Amino acid sequence: MSGRRRLGGRWVRRRPLRTRLALAASAAVALVAVGVCAAAFVVLRVQMTRQLDLNLAQTATQLLQRMRNWGPTTGDASCQYPAAACVQIVPADPAKDARGPYVLPVSAATREVAAGHRTPYYTNFTVASHPVRVFTTRVPHRDEVLQVALRSDTVERGVRQAAWALGAVGGAGVLLAAGLGYWVSRTGLAPVARLTATAERIATTRDPRHRIDLPAGPSGHEDELTRLAASFNTMLGELEQSVTAQRRLVADASHELRTPLTALRTNAELLARADRLTDAQRDRASGALTRQLREVTTLVNDLIELARDEEPRPLLEQVRPATLLEHAVAAAREHWPDVAFTTHIVPEAADTTLPGVPARLARLLSNLLDNAAKFSPPGGPVETELAPVAGELHLTVRDHGPGIAADDLPYVFDRFYRAQAARALPGSGLGLAMARQIARAHGAELTAEQAPGGGALFRLRMRGAEPPTGAG
Repeated sequence: MSGRRRLGGRWVRRRPLRTRLALAASAAVALVAVGVCAAAFVVLRVQMTRQLDLNLAQTATQLLQRMRNWGPTTGDASCQYPAAACVQIVPADPAKDARGPYVLPVSAATREVAAGHRTPYYTNFTVASHPVRVFTTRVPHRDEVLQVALRSDTVERGVRQAAWALGAVGGAGVLLAAGLGYWVSRTGLAPVARLTATAERIATTRDPRHRIDLPAGPSGHEDELTRLAASFNTMLGELEQSVTAQRRLVADASHELRTPLTALRTNAELLARADRLTDAQRDRASGALTRQLREVTTLVNDLIELARDEEPRPLLEQVRPATLLEHAVAAAREHWPDVAFTTHIVPEAADTTLPGVPARLARLLSNLLDNAAKFSPPGGPVETELAPVAGELHLTVRDHGPGIAADDLPYVFDRFYRAQAARALPGSGLGLAMARQIARAHGAELTAEQAPGGGALFRLRMRGAEPPTGAG
């Protein structure tokens, strides 16, 4: 038996979800239908038997009123051909029995009812090959019992007819349950089927632009499957953005690498004919080659870091942003001697510590300072400030250059994006993108805006209570 049960369980588990759901729904509805029919059969049988018993009791009452002077009797011709009530009277004392055999059964219980020692009762019997129901009750004020029999085959025939009718209804209910179960499974799993088809289409075409069609309706009345389809569409949207960003990264990287690689090739070919060059030309080509190699190496390293789309996870340290800012400004002064860097650190922020990765935060500050210095006019100032604001630590870097055009503000942190005014300047357009990535990894927010009076203003909001995400 256990082997059969396991075999049946494996068969069910191998069926598709739609089939299992249809079977479960059909079985539930069929069970309810069969249960209702069975209950209706029992109630109908009880009620028909009760009605026959009421007819027997009423017939006995009427006979007792008409047969007050009758003595013991063994029944009449109606008992031989029971078409109506069959009646007989039996005394409590067997010595007073009527002549001839009794047609209806006479037992010790019958004599006890006649003597008043037992309550009236009903029994089933067969008379002249016909089933009858017998009611036995005491004759008032006499030690005799009245037995009345009525044919019960009409009741049994009615019960059988009702059983066939209820069986037909139950069978129709089972078939209807099967149809409804299939319809429910097909309708209920339609979003899942669409989701599966979409997933298979994406796996075949590798195109995440496909979406699942959602039913139109009030947004507040979505069922679980509709929300699942909506979540899947959202995931596809994120996947599409990720794939698009990766493709754009590859395209932009190939475009950005084409120029320095061409220059490298040119200088390498030039140095290959060093015997035809003067010493000054050879030194100039060697310097250019070294500088271009450094730029390509920096660009490739930046691309590798940005392609991860997340920060590495070294051990965290408690860092002091004020110290990092001072070191970054000092390094920027050496790299940009023509720019005047100024630093203002509010005393309350001087000793503030935050969890972070010092090397990554230093890279963030260096990128912001290099960007500000690149757009500052010769001798122009770059102002930095560190101050606590509303439970956060705000670091601002401001230059006095041309500023950021309103059309460029939404894109300044995109990879390889360079505004019209910056296309003639050195750089790959990756510095600000990397700065934003580092800021997000540390739970900070980096924004850009137009500075009052001209120039660009970058603001870094650092939350002291929140550890950096993706950094430990």
